[in-house]
Amino acid sequence: MATKAPTAPLEEQTRSPLRKRTSTRTLAVLGTLVLLLTAIALSLAVGSRSLSLDTVVHALLHDDGSTASSVVWDVRMPRTLAGVAAGAALGVAGALIQALTRNPLADPGLLGINAGAATGVVLSLTALGLTSMWASVWFAMAGAVVAGLLAYSLASGGRGGATPERLALGGAVIAAVFTGVSQTLMLLDAQALDQLRFWSVGSLARADSGTLTTIMPFVVAGLVLALALVRPLNALALGDDAARALGAHLDRTRFLGLLAVTLLCGAATSAVGPLVFVGLAVPHMARMIAGADQRWTLPLSMLLAPALLLYADVLGRVVVRPDELDAGVVTAVIGAPVFIALVRHRRVVTA
Repeated sequence: MATKAPTAPLEEQTRSPLRKRTSTRTLAVLGTLVLLLTAIALSLAVGSRSLSLDTVVHALLHDDGSTASSVVWDVRMPRTLAGVAAGAALGVAGALIQALTRNPLADPGLLGINAGAATGVVLSLTALGLTSMWASVWFAMAGAVVAGLLAYSLASGGRGGATPERLALGGAVIAAVFTGVSQTLMLLDAQALDQLRFWSVGSLARADSGTLTTIMPFVVAGLVLALALVRPLNALALGDDAARALGAHLDRTRFLGLLAVTLLCGAATSAVGPLVFVGLAVPHMARMIAGADQRWTLPLSMLLAPALLLYADVLGRVVVRPDELDAGVVTAVIGAPVFIALVRHRRVVTA
């Protein structure tokens, strides 16, 4: 009489797919890290004067004052680090906005933060006549913070608190108001309009060591705060009632999430301008790779977005050499069809 083969315990059967999924996600993170490191190497090597990787490595290890060392350390290193910082900030900010609003088409500009940053820059130019990068960064950060706080105040008023729908509507109102203010000021001051049009395209070319020193505390604080919210964000994705049953504090989570988005998006926008499609498309890519678990979506977005931004910047340096296309133009040109393809041919994983 044939005996029935013993089956594995139920716990072991359940654990096996989980281990496989975790291994796949870990490999995805490692692969994305390699992609980012390759983008950094290309950003340091490629430009109007291309350098070999050996020359770049030698310049990094021995700052001997040569032309190659000057190009790497004084020009391309600040530009590359600005791309990494701004890309990571925009990628995580986009993932946070989509999680907070439960809207897969949301991006960092939804809450009016980009418009607030632009208004801050315009005010620094028109009202105070400040043209330095340092002043632009601080005024843009101030405008972003004011816009974020106003959007949250509008959304949190009334019964129910700051629901996803109210956050989106409040942000749209604030964005419209700040956009109207900045456009009015630019029309009244031709010099401000001329200076702002270069910033509004979105570019890494203006970044220097002073820019990085100014924005990095905001970026680091925003990233730390965002990563600390992964568990309540996962609960929030189940709906407000389920999140409360799981012990999540909805108002606190939304306020801290909005604060993180304001810090991240404000710092990135103030340094490199409003770069489109980075914060919108990258979280979709991350969710397609790792699913909707924020413990994996946020780190993947943090790595994918700077890689995308640096590749766009490198492409902009070579397609019209010896001139350059701004990174904002390249991300718009290649980002739109890529995002349309993602939406049409793949299942959109909701936040």
